[in-house]
Amino acid sequence: MSSPSRDHGIGVAAVLFSSVVWGTTGTAATFAPEVGPAAIGAAAMGVGGLLQALLAGGRIARALPELARHWRNLLLGGLAVAIYPLAFYASMRLAGVTIGTVVTIGSAPLLSALIEWLFDGARLSRRWLAGASIGLLGMVLLCLAEDAGHQAGEGATLLGIALGLVGGLTYALYSWTARRLMLRGIHSRVAMGTTFGIGGLLLMPVLVATGGPFLASWGNAAVGIYMALVPMFLGYVCFGIGLARISASMATTITLIEPVMAAMLAILVVGERLPALGWIGVVLVVSCLVVITVPVKLKMRPVRTVQKA
Repeated sequence: MSSPSRDHGIGVAAVLFSSVVWGTTGTAATFAPEVGPAAIGAAAMGVGGLLQALLAGGRIARALPELARHWRNLLLGGLAVAIYPLAFYASMRLAGVTIGTVVTIGSAPLLSALIEWLFDGARLSRRWLAGASIGLLGMVLLCLAEDAGHQAGEGATLLGIALGLVGGLTYALYSWTARRLMLRGIHSRVAMGTTFGIGGLLLMPVLVATGGPFLASWGNAAVGIYMALVPMFLGYVCFGIGLARISASMATTITLIEPVMAAMLAILVVGERLPALGWIGVVLVVSCLVVITVPVKLKMRPVRTVQKA
């Protein structure tokens, strides 16, 4: 049997891996500029979700009676999965890769914690609050730095930010519903496969209606295949492994590394420039991860006992 500390470490590592590959999606989408954000989101999350359901097909079939008892959580999670990529990729297209990622992922930890507080009665530790505050400050600085060099109109940027908040809410919501299923004894692959399978089915009509540009060139097709297989399929398989071992609020906070990865790739690959303010934001986000995820060992003083005469 594995120890709780080892399980925690595996959970953190799995979510970190997911965050890194998710951070590549905005840059990957720039290689198919003629493909709309709805098509990108539907292909990535829709096909990736169906692949997750296929991977867990046998387990899902055996767990159908148990899953039927939690249909409300599954439906809510599936709807959130379907809405998330449409809002997220539209946010990046309107407000820029970094701002869209920053707002979506940066808002998710607070929204996730709010959901856990409202429905689970969870309390947040001072350490979590301190780490989340540092991370959110980093998100704000990254956002300000990127906005200074972004060429989109103010209205487009504001709409992109609003859609990013919708993306953050739906991300927090499906993370919470999946975690809730796991806490009720449903295997992580079954919980994630079913939730994302429902979301994938809901996204298929969107892909059929908007996905024509994927067939226009091999480059567009390659972007769609990469998005579905690596960030969405492999990334969310690892995210499910993490959710089975750590809380949804911690998982969504760890994913603050995603906008850092997105910013780095935007600089190195896309050619965007990040001013000094943005680099400070990157340092703060990394500091947030250290504060929240690194175990702290407290040294206890020996207690003196006084013997009664």
